[in-house]
Amino acid sequence: MTTLFISDLHLEESRPDITGAFLGFLKTHAMGVEQLYILGDFFEAWIGDDERTPLQEQVAAALREVRDSGTEIFLMHGNRDFLIGNDYCERAGATLLDDPTVVDLYGTPALLMHGDSLCTADVEYQKFRANMRNPQMQKMMLARPLEDRQQMARQLRQMSMAKNQGKAEDIMDVTPEEVVKELEHHGVQLMIHGHTHRPAIHDLEANGEPAWRIVLGDWDTHVWWLEARSGQEPELKKVPL
Repeated sequence: MTTLFISDLHLEESRPDITGAFLGFLKTHAMGVEQLYILGDFFEAWIGDDERTPLQEQVAAALREVRDSGTEIFLMHGNRDFLIGNDYCERAGATLLDDPTVVDLYGTPALLMHGDSLCTADVEYQKFRANMRNPQMQKMMLARPLEDRQQMARQLRQMSMAKNQGKAEDIMDVTPEEVVKELEHHGVQLMIHGHTHRPAIHDLEANGEPAWRIVLGDWDTHVWWLEARSGQEPELKKVPL
């Protein structure tokens, strides 16, 4: 039995190399495994399930093939694709997952998150996140014409890039105390998340016992994934893109 975790692919038309790597990853690694978890920022941007670009439909069809092979697929929102809805997930054969969610990983409870909520030192971003995750705000956004949402997505992306260039590196990483707080709140010793683009396995302490935080890598220069097998320690893997 095998479970795979990926995040931060940032799929977009301008990076066909990442799309190709993802389609190859599905065929090589994901077909017939027990579960595939995609923990946010799967797409670089998402403005509604009604957009239906060729890329989005290609990816949905590829995921559906994986689902048809017997693999359960779970998709979590990231900070760039938080408007992915049940319509797209249905087309892709995926189940939308709450952030955070605790799952049973072969007998070990694991806390799954995208990871952006852990970066509490970035106060400005956390205010923006709370606003964008508000159901009423999302309803208003989705009610706007498709062209308006496309323009809004471009503007938000430009603003995000400009702001991030001026931020200190530690502000854009997780707050250690927040990590421990979440582990203890959920009563678990293992956390898996993405977002920070700093893949690693961290040893820490929570609930008075050893704990681990596994950070997934972003798909820019490498394909990153976490592979968990029954009876074995989870292994963070990468290959050149």
